[in-house]
Amino acid sequence: MNTRKAITFMIAFVVAFVLFFEVSAHADMSDQATQITFSQPVQIPGQVLPAGTYWFLLANISEQQDVVQIYNSDRSKLYATLETATIESQEATGHTVVKLAEQESSKPDALVAWFYPGETTGHEFLYPKDQEKQLSQDSQQTVVATPSSNNASAGQ
Repeated sequence: MNTRKAITFMIAFVVAFVLFFEVSAHADMSDQATQITFSQPVQIPGQVLPAGTYWFLLANISEQQDVVQIYNSDRSKLYATLETATIESQEATGHTVVKLAEQESSKPDALVAWFYPGETTGHEFLYPKDQEKQLSQDSQQTVVATPSSNNASAGQ
C-alpha cells in the first residue's frame, strides 16, 4: 500500500513539475517582449526614436493587450506607452515583423505596426487622424527583422 502511495505521489510530482516549467517557458510570450534595433531614426506616435536598440512589450494595464511600451536597450528608460489597434497578417513568421511607412525625405520612416514572432495578430500604432491618413498614402514596407545574437534588427 505504501508503494502505491509513493508511486501516486511521484506521478503527481512529475505532472506538477512539467506543468510548472511549461508555464514558465511561455511566461515571456504574455508580454511579447521583443528587442529591435533600428539602423536609422524611426517615428512613433508623438516622437522620433534615434537609431538604436529598443524593447517593445505589451503593457500589463488592466489586462489590455492594446498598449505597447517602448524601452531603451537595458529597459531602464521608458520612451513611450502607446495605444494600438489589432491588425492581421496573412502569415506568421518565426521572426519579428515591422511595417514602416516611407515618408518624405526630410522625415524618418514611421513605425506602423509590430508583429511578435509566430503571430498573425499584431499591433498597429495609432497616429493622429491627419497623420494616419498621410501614412496610409505613403509607400509602406514590411520588414522581417533579422536576428543578431538575441535581438532583431530592422530599418534601412
